[in-house]
Amino acid sequence: MKSLIVEDEFSTRLVMQKFLAPLGEAHVATDGEEAIQAIQLALDEEAPYDLVCLDMLMPGMNGDEVLRSIRAMEEEKGILVGDGTKVLMATSVADAKTIMQSFNDACDGYLVKPVDRERLLAAIGQFGYGD
Repeated sequence: MKSLIVEDEFSTRLVMQKFLAPLGEAHVATDGEEAIQAIQLALDEEAPYDLVCLDMLMPGMNGDEVLRSIRAMEEEKGILVGDGTKVLMATSVADAKTIMQSFNDACDGYLVKPVDRERLLAAIGQFGYGD
């Protein structure tokens, strides 16, 4: 499994990378712009990410903006919704309106921080990934 962790907080990036590394490549991006570059490069190389763990609150682009960009890039490549990268929102934002908006923007799952190993692996297990 090839994953991308999009998180502006160092300690959270480190912990999530530790959880995901045993499952395969685990790259990191520190903000939305960097995430978009990584995802576009992976799509252009025809080696897309299997999973993107995406924070909601980041400087610059927020998680929903990144999510919409991911889906637009996939659409340009002819990848149908549901067939592309699995996007798991991993954020401290827990209000119902924000969660519903993320699912309306085609996220595949939503975890409220702090994220622990068991909940993360259970969430990605629903996508068919795990150990």
